[in-house]
Amino acid sequence: MASKHIIVDPITRIEGHLRIEAVIDENNVITDAFASSTMFRGIETILKGRDPRDAGLLAMRICGVCTGTHYQRSIEAVEDAFKLKIPKNARIVRNLIQGALYVHDHVVHFYHLHALDWVDITSALKADPKLAAAEALKWVDTPHGTGEGELRAIQERVGKFVAQGRLGIFSNAYWGNKNYKLSPEQNLVAVAHYLQALDMQRDASKMMAIFGGKMPHPQSLVVGGVTCVQDIQNPARIAEFKSLLNKFRNFIKNAYIPDVLMAGTVYADEALDGTGSGLKNYMSYGDFKLDDTGFYTSSQLFPSGVVLNGDLTKLYPLDQTKITEDVSHAWYEGANDKGLHPYDGVTNPKYTGLEKKEDGYSYLKTKEKYSWIKSPLYDDTRMEVGPLARIAVGLAAGDENITKYAVSFLTKLGKTLGLKTAAPASVIFSTVGRTAARAIETELMADVMMGWVDELAANVASGDISTWTEFDFDKVSKDARGFGMAEAPRGGLGHWVVIKDGKIENYQAVVPSTWNAAPRDYKDRKGAYESALIGTKVADPEQPLEILRTIHSFDPCIACAVHIVDTKGRELSSFKVNTSCAV
Repeated sequence: MASKHIIVDPITRIEGHLRIEAVIDENNVITDAFASSTMFRGIETILKGRDPRDAGLLAMRICGVCTGTHYQRSIEAVEDAFKLKIPKNARIVRNLIQGALYVHDHVVHFYHLHALDWVDITSALKADPKLAAAEALKWVDTPHGTGEGELRAIQERVGKFVAQGRLGIFSNAYWGNKNYKLSPEQNLVAVAHYLQALDMQRDASKMMAIFGGKMPHPQSLVVGGVTCVQDIQNPARIAEFKSLLNKFRNFIKNAYIPDVLMAGTVYADEALDGTGSGLKNYMSYGDFKLDDTGFYTSSQLFPSGVVLNGDLTKLYPLDQTKITEDVSHAWYEGANDKGLHPYDGVTNPKYTGLEKKEDGYSYLKTKEKYSWIKSPLYDDTRMEVGPLARIAVGLAAGDENITKYAVSFLTKLGKTLGLKTAAPASVIFSTVGRTAARAIETELMADVMMGWVDELAANVASGDISTWTEFDFDKVSKDARGFGMAEAPRGGLGHWVVIKDGKIENYQAVVPSTWNAAPRDYKDRKGAYESALIGTKVADPEQPLEILRTIHSFDPCIACAVHIVDTKGRELSSFKVNTSCAV
C-alpha cells in the first residue's frame, strides 16, 4: 500500500499560523513530517535605527500572548548592553509579573488550547453527574467545582448547545475519534473545569495588571527597572495580588493538577512508550532571579543548562555564543551552513512559494525552503525548549524545588497506575509528559510566588522604595551590544541587540517556537515538532487527532505579521512596507 500525505493547515488553537505535513505508511504510522510557519514576522527589521530604550515597547508586539516576556527580554538586552543592575524591588516586581503570566498561560493552554485533544466533549453528555462527582474525588480530596449539582447544570448547558446545533467553541472537532480514552464521567469533570477556567483566567490577568499597568502589553517596565512605585508602596495593592494568587493557586491544585493526573493515568501507555518524545535534547536559559548579585550570576528558580539524549545524569553548562540560526530551509537569504550568531543575524525574506501538484493542492517544497521560521542550533545540535526542558534540566541539575514537585507528581502517577514506586522519570519524554511538565511547574510557580509577594512587602516596609537605576544614556549608548536570555512560558527566549551611536544597528529575537517549530537544518536534521511526530500512529487519517495532540503539547506560538499565503499557491496581494518610517 502506498504512503499517504496528510496536510493540517492551519493548526488551530494556537497563536499564529502553522502548517503540518505528514507522511504515513500502510499502518497509519507517521514516517516523515514537516512543520511550516506560513506568515512572516519582521519585527527585527522594524527595530533598526530606533532608540534602544523604546525597543521593548515594539518587541512585545512580536506576540499577542507572551507580550510581557518579550517586553522584559528586550529591556534586559539593553540593560546588559548598558551594564545596568536593577534594584531589588524591580527584580521582585518583574518576577511577579512574569510568574502571573506563567500560571495564566499554562492553565489557558491546558484547558482552552490542548484539553480537547484528550477530552471528548460529546461523550460528557452521556455521563452520570453523580458518578462524575465521585470520579473527581478519586484524583484529589477537595475537587474544584465538581459537585453533582454543578456537573448536572454544566451538562445541561452544553447539551442545549448541541441540541440547537450551536457548539460554538466546541464545533469542528474530531468527536468520537477512537483515540479518545477518557470515560464519560471523566470527560464531564474536564469540561466543567474547562468552563470554570474561562472565569479563572481573569484573576491571573488582574495580577499582571496590578504591577504591569495593563494586560496584555504591560507598560511598567523600563530600561533600569520598573515604574510602578505607587503600587508597591500601597499595601492594598500587594494584598489584592496575593488574594488573587491564592484563589488561582487553589484552582491549580484542585482542578489543573488532578485533571492532568487523570489524563496521564488514562493515557499512561503513550507516556510509557515515549509517544511524541522527539529530539530528547533539552535546553533551558534559566530564569527568575532569586538574589541581586547580578543578572547572569544570581541564583535562579529555573537553572540553565543543556541535557542531551534524555540523559538526566549529565548537565552541560549553557554558552550563548554557541547559538546560531540556519536558514537552509527557511524563506530567508543566507548561506547553507551552520548559520549566524544572533548578533550577526540577518533577516532578509526570500519567499520561494509552494509546489503545485496535479491533485489541485499546493505542497511544501520540503527539499528546498518551506517555512518562515529559521532553524536555531546550539553547538550544532537541534534542541527542544519549554516546560519539559526546564523540568529535565532541573532534574539533571539536582534542583531541590523542581525535583520535589516532579517527584511528587510522578509518585501520584505511580500510585494511580498501581505501581509500588513512583512512575519512572522517563515518562516525561513524551507528549503526555510534556503536558504534565507544564502542570508541574505551574504548581511550583504558584507556590513560590506567595513568598515573592511577602518578600516585596517586607522590602518596601523596611524603607526601600527604589525601583529604577539612573544612567547616562549618551555615555553608555555610543557603541554597545547586549542580550537578554531567560525563559518564556513556552521556553527559552533570547533578544540580542547591537547599538551604535545611540541607535539600534541590529536586532534579533530567537523565540521558543523558533527552536521548536523550526524546519530542517543544513544537515537535513528535523526540528522538535517534526521529530516528535515520527513513529506516531494515527487512528484515522481523516481525523489526525494524534498530530494535534503532540503539536499542541508544545503550546505553539507562531508570531505572524505581514505575509499571506493561499493554500492553492496563488498570489492574493502584495504589500510594500517602509520599515524605516517613524511610528
